[in-house]
Amino acid sequence: MRIALGQLLSTYDPGENLRAVADLARRAGGDGADLLVLPEATMFAFGRSLKGVAEPLDGSWASAVTDLAREHSVGIVAGMFTPGDGDRVRNTMLIALPDGTVRGYSKIHLFDAFGFTESDTVDPGDEPVTFSVAGTTVGVATCYDIRFPRLFTRLAHDGARVTVVGASWGDGPGKVEQWELLARARALDTTCYVVAVGQANPAAVGVENPDRAPRGVGHSVVVAPDGTVVTSLGEAPDYAVVDLDLDLVERTRKAIPVLVNAREL
Repeated sequence: MRIALGQLLSTYDPGENLRAVADLARRAGGDGADLLVLPEATMFAFGRSLKGVAEPLDGSWASAVTDLAREHSVGIVAGMFTPGDGDRVRNTMLIALPDGTVRGYSKIHLFDAFGFTESDTVDPGDEPVTFSVAGTTVGVATCYDIRFPRLFTRLAHDGARVTVVGASWGDGPGKVEQWELLARARALDTTCYVVAVGQANPAAVGVENPDRAPRGVGHSVVVAPDGTVVTSLGEAPDYAVVDLDLDLVERTRKAIPVLVNAREL
């Protein structure tokens, strides 16, 4: 299975962000990728009101991404915002597949931490989501979800051999180290590949973040089921293609059957 990572830096212009998605989709399709993974908030950067941005999965932005998936024969996972209850929205990872299938995963664990209160404006989701691409079951998670092992083990029990994580991981002391540590831990918890793609760090390209919104640190990473880092990126916008050895998932699960050995306490 070939995965493309698109570490981009979203703006407050959904049209501009869509053009960035189009460039990455064209590149991923040309590279023969089965799946292009993009960050949380690809549609619109954190830091401004999301109320007027949210749209359904059959809206214009998501439909354009679905057209790109079909045109370039590559699945695309990208962060967007869908309508929630009242004035709130849902923090949703759009899943657009080349056959026209469209699904969404709404972030379950909201980021009420480090002085930021996502739940003020965002409704939580409540359903784990998996999908199939290239004959492989893939789980989906978003940013703060990576701190909650039970979601990842649930996805593995639901058949996931790869879990993709889109993030806009806020900067701060130790945050990059925590990001990689958590990605490696979730891979070991589940004996899955973890493909964790974050927003680039605005500071890496001279963009200010005066609102202290969680705008990203970069450092997207692919972790093998044995916890080995396969690929990692730096702070700036970047792109990478990785071939996942799915036989390694089965070999690791045979050697270290943590999913089978786990007991309810």
